[in-house]
Parts: sequence; structure tokens; C-alpha cells
Amino acid sequence: MGTRRVHIEHLGGIMKVKAHELRQKGRHELLKQLEDLRTELAQLRVAQQTGGAAAKLAKIKVVRKSIARVLTVNNQKEKQNLRKAYKGKTFKPKDLRLKLTRAKRRALKPYEISKSLKQQKREKAFPVRKFAIKL
Repeated sequence: MGTRRVHIEHLGGIMKVKAHELRQKGRHELLKQLEDLRTELAQLRVAQQTGGAAAKLAKIKVVRKSIARVLTVNNQKEKQNLRKAYKGKTFKPKDLRLKLTRAKRRALKPYEISKSLKQQKREKAFPVRKFAIKL
């Protein structure tokens, strides 16, 4: 199985794209590479229908995974740029907010928790009693 993987990675002129290499590219370069990969996939699918070589059929999987990598890196970069843009802002899009738990998201914030005048008087008039306990 080890030899098969090597053949798949070095098919034709295209190799498996690596995510760390994609992260160093700009947005336009990523979109250009995505377009190239999609056209290649279309050509491979045509070859598949016309009964192409086994090497071309094996290459379909590599190209599909490469497309997924490019899209993932592109989405991560966009999200990172949005986070920078909204940093310190009062209102953020829902997908940039903290996930937490449902209960924590709905709980009152510290500045929202304020006691009414009546509650403050009641607490002052009837403080919590402290008792000494014999041991």
C-alpha cells in the first residue's frame, strides 16, 4: 500500500497541495489555484467517462482533496480577517461570537445584574445572620 500512495501523490504534473504552503499565498493566488484544480477535475471526470487510464482515475481523489484544502484555507483566512475587523466592536456577527453554552449565552451579564431599591432596603434591614457554633 505504501508504494501506491507515492504513485498517487506524484501523478502527472500536479502534486498534493499542502495546507501550510497554501497559507502563505494571497487570496487571488488561492482562487486561481482553485480554478485550475476545478478545471483539472472536470477533465479527469471526462477521462473517467471515456474509459481513461487507471492513473487518471486515481488522480481524481487527490484533486478533490486538494480543492477541499484550498477552500478550507481560504475560509480560515476570511474568518481571521473578519475577527481582526470586528475586534473590540460592540456587536459582532453570530459566527464570530463565543460559543459557550446555551445557558451561559442567555445569562445576565454582570452589568445587567443590578438590585432594585426595594431589594437593597430588604437586604440592609434583614442581613444574613451569623451564629457561633459550639464544638
